[in-house]
Amino acid sequence: MAATVAVAVDVPATGEIGRPVQPGPATLTVTLSRADLAGLVPEGTEAFVSRAALTVKIAQDGESTEAPWELYAPSTPLPADGDVALVHSGEVPYVTLGSPGDVVFSVKELTIELRSATAESEKTAPPLTKVTCRLKEGENGHLATTRVTDGSGTGAEPSGTPETSTPPGGGSGRAEEKDIAVEPAAAEDDEDPDYCPVDPPVGEMDGSEAPQPPPGDAPRVVENANPQFACANVVGLANVQKLNGAMIINDPAHPAHPALISVKPAARITIRGFDAVGGYYIRFDSLADIDLPDADSTFLAFGFQPVTAKVSFETGPMTISFGNVGSTVFSTAYFKQSLRLHDVEINGTPLDVGNDCRTEKAFKVVLNGGAAYTNVGVGGRLDGEVTIPPFTGCGTGGENLNPLFTAAISGPGNRIVMEQASTCVPTNPEASYCPPPPAELPGTGPKP
Repeated sequence: MAATVAVAVDVPATGEIGRPVQPGPATLTVTLSRADLAGLVPEGTEAFVSRAALTVKIAQDGESTEAPWELYAPSTPLPADGDVALVHSGEVPYVTLGSPGDVVFSVKELTIELRSATAESEKTAPPLTKVTCRLKEGENGHLATTRVTDGSGTGAEPSGTPETSTPPGGGSGRAEEKDIAVEPAAAEDDEDPDYCPVDPPVGEMDGSEAPQPPPGDAPRVVENANPQFACANVVGLANVQKLNGAMIINDPAHPAHPALISVKPAARITIRGFDAVGGYYIRFDSLADIDLPDADSTFLAFGFQPVTAKVSFETGPMTISFGNVGSTVFSTAYFKQSLRLHDVEINGTPLDVGNDCRTEKAFKVVLNGGAAYTNVGVGGRLDGEVTIPPFTGCGTGGENLNPLFTAAISGPGNRIVMEQASTCVPTNPEASYCPPPPAELPGTGPKP
């Protein structure tokens, strides 16, 4: 029996000794023929869940250890014909190194367990079958290489002792091999900190703005009925083309702290296999939401008149998509948004614009990141341009200020840049990034 296996995981390119190197989240797709699957499960099986146990070898300077990556695929129906793609996903252990040097991550072995999707407890039900996959002769299973330094920027001779954590439920005790330890994660406190003090996102996903599958076989769509809730910091810049200026969105220096984006990662997966007509395609759609605080803006209207204002944002449900079309990586974020202006001053003099001075309709925001946005778990940078609609409801006492703001602000070519930091999964803080790390304001980091 032959299987096509694809592993998608982000592994940091660099790290420091004594600090966790966190890969993931990871996605592992196993594609089998329907005939092979039918021969593995009992007759009459209509749907099953799958557990993938991937053994990852972590090697540095002649020493190595193994990390268990346990990933799960949601309920998958057994189709009448064609290939079946089992899409597993989940968080994976982090790695801590004691010495500088190159650390190589590679696949060693994969075990797939199929369980009945109708069992009372899918993950603990006895397996219907178990399949072990090994590399073809001559393949090394290389996943990624991380360059670990001592933090000073110097490259000392590497002589490492990699050490991996095991996520909750991933086993207990201590296994040793060549003085390299695999340790379980520390037990959680009785009272868990509130890492994500925001509500989970609600609404419908819309992945139509992401690159679509090329013509060919219809891709398979997998709905994740219970995606893990996560949150992250995000910060951005919004440019107003006509005013030749920009304002900070979700300012990290805001005294009330920036708002967190709430996410349901990989709530939907669309996939087509490597050998299918039309070629390989995979897209992960995540539902997200953010309640942005007001932004302070200062511009020179018409090139000479200083204007200050507060801008309120009404942001609809957000769909964050990433994946591959063949070997090309893509990432997009899509949502609709309206703007409202208030607390307006012209040359220091208040201008009463009323309580409903806003864009006359919501406008589309489509941000693209390509390979600069790795995935929802790790984050990255996305940017795009929007067209701001005309304004309505501006002015009081019969004064119509709509033409003023429409002339000064509305129109195309307004660039938005968003930087999302890594996500925190509050139910699994050891294997994610908790508390949520800060996001870096675009343009303030070191130049490449």
